[in-house]
Amino acid sequence: MKDSSRLPVRDVLRIDALLGSELLAGESGIQRLVADLSVVESPEALGAMRPHSFVMTGGFPLRHLGASDSHSVAGATPEALAHLVEQLNDLGVAGLGIQFGRHLASLPNHVRDVADELGFPIIALPTDRPFDTVFSATMIEVADVRTDVLQRTYELHVILESRLLGGADIQAISEQIVKTLGVGVLVTSIDGREMADALTAPMRERLAAGDLYDDTGRFRIERVRRPTMGIDSGEVFTASIVAAGNDLARLVAYTPDGTIDADVQTALQTAASVLALLITQRQALNVVENKYRGDFLHDVLSGRSKDSKRSEAYATGLGWRLDMPCIVVAAQIDPQGRSEEPASTRQRRSWQSRFHLAWTQVVGRESKTYPCADFSDEVVAILFPQPGEALDDPAVVVAGLQRMTERIVLGVSGDRGGGRRPFSVGTSRLVTSFDQLPIAYQQARRATEVGRRFSGGSSTAHFDDLGIHRLIGLIPDHLELTAFAEDVLKELAEDTPHGHELRSTLQVLLDNNLNVAEASRELVMHYNTMRYRITKLEKIIGPFTTDANLRLNVAVALQIRKIQQ
Repeated sequence: MKDSSRLPVRDVLRIDALLGSELLAGESGIQRLVADLSVVESPEALGAMRPHSFVMTGGFPLRHLGASDSHSVAGATPEALAHLVEQLNDLGVAGLGIQFGRHLASLPNHVRDVADELGFPIIALPTDRPFDTVFSATMIEVADVRTDVLQRTYELHVILESRLLGGADIQAISEQIVKTLGVGVLVTSIDGREMADALTAPMRERLAAGDLYDDTGRFRIERVRRPTMGIDSGEVFTASIVAAGNDLARLVAYTPDGTIDADVQTALQTAASVLALLITQRQALNVVENKYRGDFLHDVLSGRSKDSKRSEAYATGLGWRLDMPCIVVAAQIDPQGRSEEPASTRQRRSWQSRFHLAWTQVVGRESKTYPCADFSDEVVAILFPQPGEALDDPAVVVAGLQRMTERIVLGVSGDRGGGRRPFSVGTSRLVTSFDQLPIAYQQARRATEVGRRFSGGSSTAHFDDLGIHRLIGLIPDHLELTAFAEDVLKELAEDTPHGHELRSTLQVLLDNNLNVAEASRELVMHYNTMRYRITKLEKIIGPFTTDANLRLNVAVALQIRKIQQ
């Protein structure tokens, strides 16, 4: 809001008093903001300019530049003028207007080059009227323009407040911003999840062509430089939506042609403050609503809700379905890596809130009737076959639901930009009756845990595919697992290049049913070399080629080591 009474140099040059002015250099700085005007009639005043002032002067002060300083270059030489431009730029001055005449006829090329490099606008003021007349007329018109800007900002604020008090949602507020300011608008979460979309189809296409959408439709908010960034012939503006120190969302404005004026940017900042109030209000309501939804779904999945008819009726009241068949899906944010700075409780809650929002949005694309709730440390959803799908073959139904899970996971993860956290997912077996839901929930949680332990994170595991890992995952004592693997594998269990190489050879042998020729081909190893390695392996772990029980123990121990790597 501090820019509400400032104008870009570009707009200052459009006022009547400066018609006929010419931009000589520093075109890239034409968006610099002007807070006031300064007139300079003596060379001493040039070094005391305020930030964001637009300096207007004639040739006389510039001709006598440096006259009182024995160490500076006196006169309107290119070196002296270039040094002045650098000084004014360092002071944060918005630009320099010069009325050329007999004291200074033109701007030296060297000075133009310095101004272009710094992006410092230098303007040739009109010469057909006295300098004091130009300055006073400019002051009056700048004041009028600043008043108009403040008035438009105030009017937008009043309109948005009225819509807010009238019960408008984020989408309606966004559409009102578009109607008032004439720019396309998006409201997204801080990681780019769209909360409201008021863009035209051509606008979306041009933003997509600028690589600002990933394949899942997430807006790549992290790629937009703030506050503005050029896109082709247009410009994108972003503003943080913040309340009470909490970073809530992002307001994105886009114009496909030209730039977003400073007064529009100011109005957008005002709109962001109104949206902050609305989003805070919605979040407070969502906390209560999500608690009821989460408590209900947790009661169903923990087995506390025994009455299926009553639960189905309650679910219908929440806009959910609870019929059969279905699968349960559990998703958890992966633990932080050892190299990461430990997150605060507030930060972890923020991650979980964004994670839940992403899952709710993406699951909702499949169907708004699919239950999805936040269980504090995980997000749980129940997925059902799409209408029209055949239900007579359970294997086909499960395959379809697993493909749906993969789509949802892809939609939530996207290209993993925007500061999102990696996560792991587990799915249950097919549920065909209400009383199977608690078991299915435990299966999904087990699949999540075992899948993460097996792959290290960012995994999607299906309970039916866990195999031996399902049993290994049931053993809570990790030390006992480690001791078993070390007892069976002996020195092969060591985390050394030699131990890893021998374990890899042993695994390939087991995968090929001890077929030495096949294992040799897979490892690109000579047959005799493989026979030598088998002999070496049996000296370490025993006669696994002839002892079936030992072979089973070795296979399990190898899987334990694989999970622990």
